[in-house]
Amino acid sequence: MKAPGGGNPLEWLEDRLGLEPVLKLVEKKTVPIHRHTIWYYLGGMTLFLFVTQVVTGILLLLYYRPSSDTAYESVQFIMGQVSFGWLVRSIHSWSANLMIGTLFIHMFSVFLTKAYRPPRELTWISGAFLLFLALTFGFSGYLLPWNKVSFFATRVGTQIAGVVPGIGTFLLRFLRGGDDVTGATLTRFYGFHVAILPALTTVFLGVHVWLVQKQGMSLPPGEDERRMKTMKFIPNFLLRDAMGWLLALGLLAALSALFPWELGQKADPFAPAPAGIKPEWYFLFLFQTLKYIPAKVAFIDGDVLGVLVIGAAAALWVFVPFLDRQAARGEKSPAFTAIGWALIVYIVGMTLVGYFT
Repeated sequence: MKAPGGGNPLEWLEDRLGLEPVLKLVEKKTVPIHRHTIWYYLGGMTLFLFVTQVVTGILLLLYYRPSSDTAYESVQFIMGQVSFGWLVRSIHSWSANLMIGTLFIHMFSVFLTKAYRPPRELTWISGAFLLFLALTFGFSGYLLPWNKVSFFATRVGTQIAGVVPGIGTFLLRFLRGGDDVTGATLTRFYGFHVAILPALTTVFLGVHVWLVQKQGMSLPPGEDERRMKTMKFIPNFLLRDAMGWLLALGLLAALSALFPWELGQKADPFAPAPAGIKPEWYFLFLFQTLKYIPAKVAFIDGDVLGVLVIGAAAALWVFVPFLDRQAARGEKSPAFTAIGWALIVYIVGMTLVGYFT
């Protein structure tokens, strides 16, 4: 194969793109081998599931019509008339749930191995924002089928945003496109889901991947870098990563075929809310937390207090690298390790309570 005008195609690309620094970085990049190496694969797994989301989302976009009169029927058409449409939609839904699951595991593995310590503070911050964007993807995409459960779950979710002190009313109207969940809300969420959120995610993902490649894999505290065995990123680590992607693809295919994602009944804004309505599993621990807060705590409304506490916790989570001074000095930080395990137990426990009650 020759480049346009003849000559070596690699030389032709090098002259125009200047790929030599990138190739040198890839050539010398290595991955440490230790008892926690398995956690390194979760970042690539999350990225693979995100790419699956993008591909299946584009396919669904070809047939989906974002209005309250046609959204539900267009999803029905995808599932019933389009060849393998039901499979594409199921893969899209299942991969969204698996992606958020791997993202949570990846985040806590990074936290417990103290991979946020200098010079990787910005890597942690960009990853935290990617988690928030993934949750927002889930919230905005949940409404798009315009079925009964998603309609009332969106009404409850946006109502929570409405209690934020000072800007609650603005947030409520901004999210809903009015005072209530209507077709304007659907159109707005569609815009968030297919344009604004992908654009923001692309920026943060690009920064995050670049930082990971530039700084390399972090070693957990206590590991001796001088005695550490390593493997080449290409092909050794990448091939192992690819095997994980194949397993994930097989799991997605099995889940989608055996448990296809149901559509439910079309939303009726005038119907009463179904009993026991709950958000998706990744919001359940927050939902249960708000449920257990009393209506009034001293002089503050319970829902307002809950939103403020959750917001403060999210902000502290973003700035963990600057709060954990022991990890910044290269020391073990048992207090932050205990906080990480306590959060895992709390999230899993409250999710299970919310699911079974």
